[in-house]
Order: sequence, then C-alpha cells, then structure tokens
Amino acid sequence: MIRVVIASVIVTIVAAGCSTRETPTQKAQRVGPLLSASGFRVLPVDTPARQQQLQSLTPLQMRFFPHNGKMHYWYADPYYCDCIYSGGPKAYDAYQRIKLQKQLEDQSEMTSEMNDQAASEEYMNAMQWPADEVFFGGE
Repeated sequence: MIRVVIASVIVTIVAAGCSTRETPTQKAQRVGPLLSASGFRVLPVDTPARQQQLQSLTPLQMRFFPHNGKMHYWYADPYYCDCIYSGGPKAYDAYQRIKLQKQLEDQSEMTSEMNDQAASEEYMNAMQWPADEVFFGGE
C-alpha cells in the first residue's frame, strides 16, 4: 500500500516537472512583478536606439556591472513588457528575498497538494472492495 502511494507521488512529481516548462513570455510575466516589487525601475523600450540595445542584451537573465563603485543590475524583457528592469544593490537584495519567499510558498503548496493526493489515494485504495470475502471466502 505504501509502495503504491510512493510510486504515485513520484509519478505526479515527474509529470508536474515535465508539464511546467515555461515559455519565455510566461517567465517574463512571472518575474516582472517580482522585479517591480523589489524596486527595479522599468525602462520602456520606446525608441529605435533602445530597441537596438534591448536586442543586443541577454534576455530574461539577471546581469550586472560595476558603475560608480557600486554594482548595477539589469534584466532585459523583450517578450512581455518590452522593457529593461534596472536597479542597484538594494533592489537586487529585495528581489532575492522576494524570489526565495515565493519559492518557499510554491514548495509548501506543492507539498500540501501531494499530501492531499496521497491521503485521497490511500483512502480510495482501502475502500475498493472487501478483500477478505473475495480472496479468502469469508474465513
């Protein structure tokens, strides 16, 4: 019985992993609000020069460079907002904290869902039929 529950949980995890591949647009939609909430400025790509600059940047990856003795961070999003998020060390630290909190919340939710599913499957397996009467003739 335990093996069936464990096997079904493993299959669920593998299936969930396979079906949750994000498209670039989905990733941009997920990360953009986190960056904005962290204090990153949104720089719209609203001129041909900015459009050319955006196309030359690595999309959807946090990048950084030193500027005036401080690190400066940027995140290019050509898929959803058509913008560049720009921020300093405080915004980056806030982003890391928010991102970690979101990961912990997602992990907790997934664990809860798996526990609910395992409990439901165990209950359903126990309720399938009266095995004693079928296999042992009511001994």
